[in-house]
Amino acid sequence: METKYFEDLDNKCKELERLISDQKVIAQDKDYSNYLKEHGKILPAVLKYREFKNSNDQIESLAILDDEELKQLAEEEIKTIGITKKQLETELNEYFKNKDKQDLAINSVIMEIRAGTGGDEAALFAADLFRMYARYFERKGYKMESLSSHATGLKGFKEIIVGVEADNIYDILQYESGTHRVQRIPSTESSGRIHTSTATVAILPEPKEIDMEIKPEDLKIDTFRASGHGGQHLQKTDSAVRITHLPSGIVCSCQDERSQGRNRQKAYKLLLVRLSEMKTKAQDSEIGDARRAQIGSAKRSEKIRTYNYPQNRITDHRAGVTIHNLENILEGDLDEFLKQIKTGIANKKEDSSQSDLNDEE
Repeated sequence: METKYFEDLDNKCKELERLISDQKVIAQDKDYSNYLKEHGKILPAVLKYREFKNSNDQIESLAILDDEELKQLAEEEIKTIGITKKQLETELNEYFKNKDKQDLAINSVIMEIRAGTGGDEAALFAADLFRMYARYFERKGYKMESLSSHATGLKGFKEIIVGVEADNIYDILQYESGTHRVQRIPSTESSGRIHTSTATVAILPEPKEIDMEIKPEDLKIDTFRASGHGGQHLQKTDSAVRITHLPSGIVCSCQDERSQGRNRQKAYKLLLVRLSEMKTKAQDSEIGDARRAQIGSAKRSEKIRTYNYPQNRITDHRAGVTIHNLENILEGDLDEFLKQIKTGIANKKEDSSQSDLNDEE
């Protein structure tokens, strides 16, 4: 077993425990929440390692007993403790083997939902998708934060952008990116005719600020009065913020919060995501390239999924999965559906790889 690794992990845990119990750190350190997250992440493995060490110490102390009668009892006790120690060692070895995967897990993403083809009905569908995901996040206890939104008068959304945090959240949501198509009778339709509209979803990994180099002189920050529904406060103060990254031309704005400071933080967060996306996908291209690669042009034919209201059906076309329980899906009951999609796509990729191998032979 990699004892040194777990000793270092134990020491790191102790240092984090010192930090998160320090009143000055609690009151002043902006990284306090990160300390808590890191402590919670490594604590289960550290507790197992501490239990493993304790079992080892018990075995050593029992092994040196001289009294014959106690020695016999000690041998039985050693066998019992030894089983626990072996189980813990197996679990710790498994943890060590998968530590790189855990370190690479993406626990924070930006979800962008935009109305596509279909006018007001597309905006209403975008709002329905947002509510579906929001209910799912609430069910699962995931943290969601609104970053930016552009509402319509009919309670729809031209676009809404949120941040989502949870363990391995990118892996959970990665297959939601693309064009979602809806077939239903719109509330604005008087003749009862079924319409087809679309909305797009993009799931973008959120970069760590430390990974991005942004020079202050490369940023142009403007403030302005927020528009839309928001009460008198939004109309009287310059609370909305627009940040322009001059080298790339990327513009991010936020007006959802009453505080200019909070809007500035959220706009900057969006800027980091879009710069990271550009850097990852195409170093010198415009930021829209990566997003278009995910969501296409939002035309009706470029669909990954169809929500058919008259048939109470939802179909994921990539995975070949169909469920006749649309109402529950829209209420956020997504666990089984997401699992089936992930399995279906994986199976199709495996079949495709095997077919390629057969063609080569």
